[in-house]
Formats: sequence, C-alpha cells, structure tokens
Amino acid sequence: MSLTATERIDLLNIGLMLVSACVAMILPFELFLLVYAVLGPLHYLTEISWLHDRGYFTKGRYDAVWLLVIGFILMLNYFGKHIELVFPPMFDASLMFIAFLSALIFVTVKNTIYKIGGIILLVFASQAGQNYNYFFTVFIPTLVHVYVFTALFVIYGAIKSKSRLGIVSVAVMLLIPFALYNIYPDNAFYPAQEYSRGAYKPFRILNIVWLRFVEHIPNPPRPEGWNDIVFSSTQGILLMRFIAFAYTYHYLNWFSKTKVIQWHNIPRIRFVLVIVTWLASIGIYMYNYVLGMQWLLFLSFMHVLLELPLNFISIMGIGNFLRGKVFKTARS
Repeated sequence: MSLTATERIDLLNIGLMLVSACVAMILPFELFLLVYAVLGPLHYLTEISWLHDRGYFTKGRYDAVWLLVIGFILMLNYFGKHIELVFPPMFDASLMFIAFLSALIFVTVKNTIYKIGGIILLVFASQAGQNYNYFFTVFIPTLVHVYVFTALFVIYGAIKSKSRLGIVSVAVMLLIPFALYNIYPDNAFYPAQEYSRGAYKPFRILNIVWLRFVEHIPNPPRPEGWNDIVFSSTQGILLMRFIAFAYTYHYLNWFSKTKVIQWHNIPRIRFVLVIVTWLASIGIYMYNYVLGMQWLLFLSFMHVLLELPLNFISIMGIGNFLRGKVFKTARS
C-alpha cells in the first residue's frame, strides 16, 4: 500500500516522537539543554519569519504589534529583576491574560473599534488572570505551548489532510507521556550532571510549580531542597522526561514539515539573516549559558505570543470539524 506525501511526513513524525521519547527517558536534562540551545533559536526565528509573511493569522495588519508590546513589557519585567525595573508581582499574569485573549479577538474580529473595545474590556477583566497566575505565567509559555498547542496543531493537520497515519501520530503523541512516566518509574536513572544542573537552574521554576501544585509535593524544609527533588528524585526525573520530550518534538515537528509549511520559502537576504542570527545565538549560549539563556528566552517568549492567533485558529478548526460531525450525526 503506497503512502501519500502527507502520510510519509506523518510516519516520519511518529519516528521522531519515538526517538525523542527514548532519548528523553535516558538523558532528560541534557536533551532539553541541547535542543533548546541548538534547535530552539532556529525554530523561533524561522517561525516568526513565517508568521510575519502570513500576517500572523490575524484580521488586522498591525494586530501583532500589540502582542509584541506586551511581550517587551513582560521581558522588561523579567530581566528588570536584575536591573531594578520591577513591576508589581502579579503584573505578569494580568498581561498574559490580556495577550492570550487579545489573540482570540484578533482572529475573530475585523472591525478596529470592536477590537479596541474588546481589549479595553480585557484590561478591566485582567484581574482574573491573577487567579490563574501559574497557568498564564509558567505553563502557557512552556508546556501548554510546546505540548498542548503542538498536539492541537497535529490534530488539526490530520483533520485537514485526512491522512490515514495522522490520527495514529496524534495517538502516539498522547500516549508517550504515559509511557515516560510508567516505564522504569521506580528506577528513574541518569540524574542531571553538575554542569546540567547549573545550566538548567534558570528553567527549574517550571518543574517546581508542576511538582508543587500538580503532584502536590510539599515544600522542603529549605528552599535549596528543591534542587534534590528536581534533579535527583524519581518524581523530578520522570517529569523532566516529559518536558524534554515535549520540547524536542515541538522543534522536530516544525522542521519535519518544512515542505508543507514552507518556512524556508523567504527572500534570500532574510534567510541569510536568520541563519547568521541562529549561529550567533548558539555561540552566545556556548560562551555564556546565562546570557544565552536570556537571549533565547526573549526569542522564545516572543514567538509564543505571536503564535497565539494560530493556536486559536487550530482550536476553532477542530471545533468546527467536531460540530460538523455532531450535526451530521444528528441529521442522520
């Protein structure tokens, strides 16, 4: 039975998922740091370029500027902790709430007056974001983006292409986290090495929040105790397996669909600029991982915000498909 071009890509992605999961099971911290430093900046740069050429999937030409403004303020807040430009503690959650729902407005509303009115209402309602602080400030830019939104993107792609292997790839992606948590769960070997601990330390807030509020692990007697839990405990390493897999496949999924997405079909000057910036980013990270992390965090966060409209389009596309199926069943 011959495979279509789309099915061959789906088969490739199933293989990439399995390879990512196997490496994540053995060397989770090292895999994350490697792909974040090497594949991360290339993904961020190429996707931002791709989104730009498609108007960021919004209905207005300058809608994305609003998301960029929020992104710059959030980044000033983050880095301001080191240069005395600190905004109020809950400012991040409120701004992320505004950015998240602004993206929904940008893909559903064309009238500029209605858009402005909607954003004003979001500003007044942004206090609600504080009730979900960790969801907006920790999980949306990380696991929600790299796993949940990627899964929705895969599902939407399978629906549009009607690929026989598309649904299989979705099932594999949803099953792998369960496998990572249940294969050798009592022997979560290969704890992070000393260098990996130091390099990963800026990211450990994600692990701590998950372990504290999802797995309900109590705070250790001393704050330093979280290092042992994150880097050496069974719960910490099993979680890191999932994080490493989610990030690795998020990047590989993007590059595996180059022929479909056509992110490389851009003016030559911009392509050269992307490659040069990518290589410089890797160089910065190798020279000083703290400085490199700050630069990559900036790129990462900007691409997360600019991708939000596309995420909502995927969600609405899946919703329309399911609604059509329900109505078709009801009519029959």
